[in-house]
Amino acid sequence: MIAGQLSQMLLGLADTMMIGRVGTVELAAVAFVNSLFFLGFALASGLFAAVSVRVSHAFGSARPESISGSLRHGLLLSLLFGLFLSLAYLGLSFRLDWFRQPPEVTELSGSYFRWLALSYLPMVPMLTLKSFSEALNKPWPVLWLMLGTVVLNVWLNYLLIFGNAGLPAMGLDGAGCATFLARCAGFVAVFVYICKSPQMRPRLPARWCAPIDWSVVRYLVKLGLPISLQVSLEFAVFAACSLLMGQFGSTTLAAHQIAFTCSSTAFMLPLGLSMALTIRVGHAVGAQQWVSCRRMILGALLMITGAMSLTGAVFVGFGSELAESFTLDQDVVRMTAAFLVVVAIYQGFDGIQVISMSALRGMHDVYVPTWINFGNFFLFAVPLGIVLAFFVGLGGIGLWYGVATGMCVSAIVLTTRLRLILRRQSAPTS
Repeated sequence: MIAGQLSQMLLGLADTMMIGRVGTVELAAVAFVNSLFFLGFALASGLFAAVSVRVSHAFGSARPESISGSLRHGLLLSLLFGLFLSLAYLGLSFRLDWFRQPPEVTELSGSYFRWLALSYLPMVPMLTLKSFSEALNKPWPVLWLMLGTVVLNVWLNYLLIFGNAGLPAMGLDGAGCATFLARCAGFVAVFVYICKSPQMRPRLPARWCAPIDWSVVRYLVKLGLPISLQVSLEFAVFAACSLLMGQFGSTTLAAHQIAFTCSSTAFMLPLGLSMALTIRVGHAVGAQQWVSCRRMILGALLMITGAMSLTGAVFVGFGSELAESFTLDQDVVRMTAAFLVVVAIYQGFDGIQVISMSALRGMHDVYVPTWINFGNFFLFAVPLGIVLAFFVGLGGIGLWYGVATGMCVSAIVLTTRLRLILRRQSAPTS
């Protein structure tokens, strides 16, 4: 599941690395567009998680009819939500001047943004199918299909960005077109696998076009909405930082994009592990196995602490080398290396908070953690970053300091809540 999340991140990583060779302004445009795009992705992620939680609980308590119902209704909701996001972002693409980015960045961003908006149509249902397969302990076939989309995306980037094999050089637009085509191919491949796999076929709906069971729809929406808000809060923080970075110019925005790409790639480790933990905790809660639940959570926390310590050491020791793999602009390289030191400091806490959040999610505790993160990020972390960046005079790195502080606070508070809930569940009943 970690590799599956990395495969999705690799699509953006490929775009960033290949566009970085085109120019600094193009790289800044990628940063601006992705900051908005990933906010929509975060909103959709609650739907993936709701399907995963419902299917894992049904799997753990041996209720096959609930499994097929979750898939059918989850796929319907994902198609509708993907259409909604696509239309909303297509409309927004004509008003990018609202965000007051450097004029040269805004001018380049429109058509690239429209290609990514169209990619919501295949991406949201594809990731819903992926979550369904993972909840049934079948992550590997989907992983290989997703990695295939990454290879396809890189090949299409090579053809369309730089104009190889007799095709016109499309630059930034070519990267957007390649991403859209790769995600369409990925959706078709995953859907065919789900329908044709002998292991999956018994759990598919007997009738795809049966009447809607509104109780299942309400369940998925009720569970998915707060999860969407949870994930969106963190992405919204980075989106706000990206927009504020634009006030410091294209160089700062390009450096922010590289640092954010490196940070997001490393974040796929705790994110993938957290999704697996949500499923396993769901199985354990469904079977009332609380001792096993505690052990799984502790193991996940220890594992992610070690993993993020290693990635942090890489960011500190090889920050300049990582930046140079994206761009040859030395001003961008120096600024990126400074940003990556801050990333190295906070990402261990980020891993702990997302693991704690996922464990609470597997126990259906979603509302209170959402409000905790909202208050922490938007009433504390972002204002702190603004003060440090604009009033203390630290510039772009001040925004990263604010985010880092917020991650630390979130990790402490959520881990404390998790411990209290586990202690209450493990206490003997009188």
